[in-house]
Amino acid sequence: MSVEYNDLGQPVGVPVPDWTTRPRPDGRPLIGRTCRLERLNPPAHAEPIWTADQADVHGASWTYLPYGPFSDLADYQTWMAGYEGAEDPFFYAVIAGGEPLGLASYLRIAPEAGSIEVGHLHFSPALQRTVAATEAMALMMAHVFDDLGYRRYEWKCNALNEASKCAAARLGFTYEGTFRQNGVYKGRNRDTAWFSILDHEWPAMKATFQAWLNPDNFDESGHQRQSLSAMRTG
Repeated sequence: MSVEYNDLGQPVGVPVPDWTTRPRPDGRPLIGRTCRLERLNPPAHAEPIWTADQADVHGASWTYLPYGPFSDLADYQTWMAGYEGAEDPFFYAVIAGGEPLGLASYLRIAPEAGSIEVGHLHFSPALQRTVAATEAMALMMAHVFDDLGYRRYEWKCNALNEASKCAAARLGFTYEGTFRQNGVYKGRNRDTAWFSILDHEWPAMKATFQAWLNPDNFDESGHQRQSLSAMRTG
């Protein structure tokens, strides 16, 4: 980013003309070709997501989250009910194939700075590594940049979570560094890897997502003809 100098010869940030505090997420449905995101509604979403999660028989998808796995449906319903209507984190259910199959949220929402994070991602095996999973992430980005006008979109994860770091890179986030001893989860140390996308990077990324999600990019069996990473680097 460019640097300007004040009258004292000191470097200062470039102006951000007409900046105003940005609106918070408003809970509108985020609708794509293969999925939709709905504001979290535990009575409607808890049981089908819980059922889909049972395909993860060893609970590996919960390892790096500060909660879970849950002992039974009632335990999961109680946990989810604690986030109903919460403003931060601001939870969505991911609906694909007509069924709620996962969760995602905005968090650490800073409207005055125009910064917002995506997190609390938990996708059932039926949603993982699908077109819908990628489109859900693209829909959340589009809402942040196109609808709400934020400047910065963050992804943070346990620095030991290689799958999450690879997902961030595939989606186009830039690695910014690792915060050492940034937290404690489930009685263990957490070093946190930070990633971001900035507003001026979004238009090119949006075009890449649109090209990748185009039905013409998939063959009769639903396999991608060109990968998202290849499109971005190409």
